[in-house]
Amino acid sequence: MGIEAIHDRLFEYEYLREDFNKYARLAQEESPVAILSAATNGELERSSRFREMLQPAGFADEMRAALIYEGRCWGYLTLFRRQLFLDAERDVLADFVPVIASSLRSTSLYLPEEAVSRIEQGPGILVLSEQLDSFSANEAAESWLTLLQQWESMDSRTLPRPIRAVCSRLLSQPSGEARHSDEAKVSLCLPDLPCITIRASRLRGSAATGGIAVLLEQATPAEMLPMIADAYGLTEREKEIISELVTGASTKELAHTLNISTYTVQDHLKSIFAKTGVSSRRELIWHLFSRFSNV
Repeated sequence: MGIEAIHDRLFEYEYLREDFNKYARLAQEESPVAILSAATNGELERSSRFREMLQPAGFADEMRAALIYEGRCWGYLTLFRRQLFLDAERDVLADFVPVIASSLRSTSLYLPEEAVSRIEQGPGILVLSEQLDSFSANEAAESWLTLLQQWESMDSRTLPRPIRAVCSRLLSQPSGEARHSDEAKVSLCLPDLPCITIRASRLRGSAATGGIAVLLEQATPAEMLPMIADAYGLTEREKEIISELVTGASTKELAHTLNISTYTVQDHLKSIFAKTGVSSRRELIWHLFSRFSNV
């Protein structure tokens, strides 16, 4: 048994069970790297993830890292080994975390021109059981599934991990306690694919039996803006200016809305242009929005 055999179950332990070194917690820690054997004080059996998944798969330890750069998390890294990790190895990985995260940030906006038009049909609709077994999908959903499965080099019977992750996150939220708990969502860009938004919602009604509806569609520019802005290292004020700029606001209107001077607006625009590598508002709008849309 190898990593691929247990990968899908990692989502279950991350979202649906309490355990050591969960990714979301690591992203908030002063040191974003942790070793499972150290977290359990050498008593690995205290971790259900170790007892029920890692040990049966032949692994003796696990080291995790939240890939943080300039205060933002750009991904996670998990290493498995058949012997214990050392503190010195954790320190080495911690030194490399900013480098890896920075590389992920810089490549997150890579979008080949041909990728934009690869999905031209309507939204994909996929219906799953709470055990994440697919039992129906429309043609668009099958197209998205094929693209995601090809990207992950997996067979057609395996549910792509981004979908599994969103559904697992949904299932981790108490049903019915608050409106937001009935949906989980992620927007992401993948190499050689259009940017995609995946939404998972609980099915209700007399005919529903605890199923999950998954909507797959090309992400809108507005959905991608937070990631795009973070990838370019834009400040909160610069993000506010871009949000207003896309509505067609003039410099004077921007100044009035944000309660700053027109000179300050111009300074912010110069900074935005420098960070994004453009020289005009029109070019900025295309660079941040139009190229992520097939409209």
